[in-house]
Amino acid sequence: MYDIIIIGSGPAGLTAAIYAKRAQFSVLVAEKDHMGTGQIAVTERVDNYPGLYGISGFDLGESFRKHAEELGAEFFNGEVTKIERDRKNWRVDFADGSAQTAKAIIYSAGTSYRRLGVNGDGKQRVSYCAVCDGAFYKDKTVAVIGGGDTALGDALYLSKLAKTVYLVHRRDEFRANKSLQKQVSGTANIVTIMSAVLTEVTGGTNAEGITYARNGETFSLAVDGVFAAVGSVPNSQLLNGICELDGSGYVAAGEDCRTSAEGLFAAGDVRTTTLRQVITAAADGANAAISAERYIDRSE
Repeated sequence: MYDIIIIGSGPAGLTAAIYAKRAQFSVLVAEKDHMGTGQIAVTERVDNYPGLYGISGFDLGESFRKHAEELGAEFFNGEVTKIERDRKNWRVDFADGSAQTAKAIIYSAGTSYRRLGVNGDGKQRVSYCAVCDGAFYKDKTVAVIGGGDTALGDALYLSKLAKTVYLVHRRDEFRANKSLQKQVSGTANIVTIMSAVLTEVTGGTNAEGITYARNGETFSLAVDGVFAAVGSVPNSQLLNGICELDGSGYVAAGEDCRTSAEGLFAAGDVRTTTLRQVITAAADGANAAISAERYIDRSE
C-alpha cells in the first residue's frame, strides 16, 4: 500500500509528487499516457512561468517529471477505471486488471478538449492541437475556432506555417490576454472574423470548409483544415458519486484542494478555480500534497 496515489502526471500531479516525496511519503503517480506531462507538453512556448521565460511546454513538463523522478516518485502507465473507498483507505483499479491501495488520493486528471459540437466536427483535418498538426498545413489556409488564450496562441503559431489563418470567434471581442491580442492584430496573415457562430464543418471525409452565422446571414469559407480551441471539459467522470462536483463537472474543492470525500484531494485544472494555468496547477499540487500529509498524520 502506498501513502499517496496521484492520478494524472501534468504539472499539478508532478508537483504533488515532488512535495509528497519531500515529506518522505511513498508515492505512485498513475498516468494514462506513457511518460505524459499533461497538456503543457503540446504548448509551443510558455512566457508566463516565472524564471523560465520562453521555455517550450515540452521542456517545462520534462523538467517537472525529472524532478519528481529524482526524488523517488514511482510511475505506473495505465488507465484508471475505478476509484473507491476501501474501509479507511482508497483502492484504485486499472484497465489491465491490476489494483493499488493508498491512504490518500490526489486526483489531478486535468481536462480534455471541448468538441466543436456542430455537424462535421468529426471529420479528418479537424484538429484540437495546433502544435501537433500544424506542420501539415504549410502554405495552406486554416481556420482557428475560439477566442481565448489557446485560440489566439494557436493562431499565432499557425501563422508561421500557413498562408492564411482565419480566427473565428462567436463574440465581438476576444477573451484572451491583451498581449496575445496585440500580437494577433499585428500579424498580417491572421484574419479575424468576429461575432461569427460556427454552424458546420463542410467537406467529404476531410474538412474542406466551414459555415458560420453572423448578423442573421450565413457565410461559407473554404479552408484546408480546422483547429478547435473552444475550451475544455473536466476529466472527472470517475468521481461521480464519490465527491461533490460543480454544475460544470469540475471537482468542488478550495485552495487546500480538499474534496467532500475524506482522504481525496483534487488539484489542477480538474478542480473548481477561476484561473487554469501551469503556475496555478503547480500551486494546487503543492497544496494538495500538504493537505494529504496533514490528513495522513491525523489518521495514524
